[in-house]
Amino acid sequence: MVEIVETFHFTPDMLVPEQRLPGVSAFMRIRNGADFLEATIRTHAEMYDEIVAVYNRCTDDTADILMRLSKELGPKLRVFHYLPKAHPAGSEGHAKTPGDAPDSLVTYSNFALCQTRHEWVVKLDDDHLAIPDAVKGVVAKIRRGAPEDKRIMHCFSGLNLIRSRDGGWHVPAVAPVSGKGDIGYFHVNKGTYFTHDPRFERFVRGGIKREFAGWFYWHLKYLKQGGGFANYDLAANPGSRYARRRERLQEGALWSLAQTKRELMPGPMRRLRAVVDKKEGLIIARDLSLAGTFPQSELVDALDANTPDWRKWLDTAQ
Repeated sequence: MVEIVETFHFTPDMLVPEQRLPGVSAFMRIRNGADFLEATIRTHAEMYDEIVAVYNRCTDDTADILMRLSKELGPKLRVFHYLPKAHPAGSEGHAKTPGDAPDSLVTYSNFALCQTRHEWVVKLDDDHLAIPDAVKGVVAKIRRGAPEDKRIMHCFSGLNLIRSRDGGWHVPAVAPVSGKGDIGYFHVNKGTYFTHDPRFERFVRGGIKREFAGWFYWHLKYLKQGGGFANYDLAANPGSRYARRRERLQEGALWSLAQTKRELMPGPMRRLRAVVDKKEGLIIARDLSLAGTFPQSELVDALDANTPDWRKWLDTAQ
């Protein structure tokens, strides 16, 4: 079953933290996510109490996939079709549209967040292939309910995957990592919601501090049709920051896992900046943990060790 949403206006009281159920909700905002949507949902569903999937402006098989999975998973997967045409991040439309307008990416994001029903929430993109044991570990910790955890956003990251022309698996040097403190598990309060930035939707944390929790997924964005940039409407927005990123990615080097670990190892200047810059400190904690999380030299070996069924989902990836 899918719920049709014709319009929406957000206010923070809609988050109703006092009425939320114990447990963990994930919310998804999906536009043409058919490439890896099923992989994302199936590799995460057992860990969460619910997944809220909201789709918008889809012309691929996203709706059919969601309908099929919702019939199988029942109330675990709740599906919404958000009708206002949300402007993509980086577009002129996004920059000029007020954050409280129904066709703003901000309002669209806040709608998805408001549909979650549990105390703990995490944003899940349609190109996240889970590292199951890592996700299970942090969710188990959250469910144990240490009081201090409610004051922490448990941030996590994923390595970006890309394939070379000969079919080899690599990490793109231009963008090796997804997640710089912008995604994590948080305990909902009336200050945890999205606001407008001319470049993108910005998540405000309601006074919650950030800590790096681990590497919880493989980021499949650059394996999608269109190289991961099809949803940014770049033909109509040639000045978008994502158009520049696409150019750099197409021209950039490809790293092995061993090289990724070497290149991301923080040097003295970064460590010095982290003394006064909390976000830099979080990123350094992330980068320092990379070698311990993935001791393998080859990316394929790390995939085998951490997500044993990855070939089931990625063997046909471009």
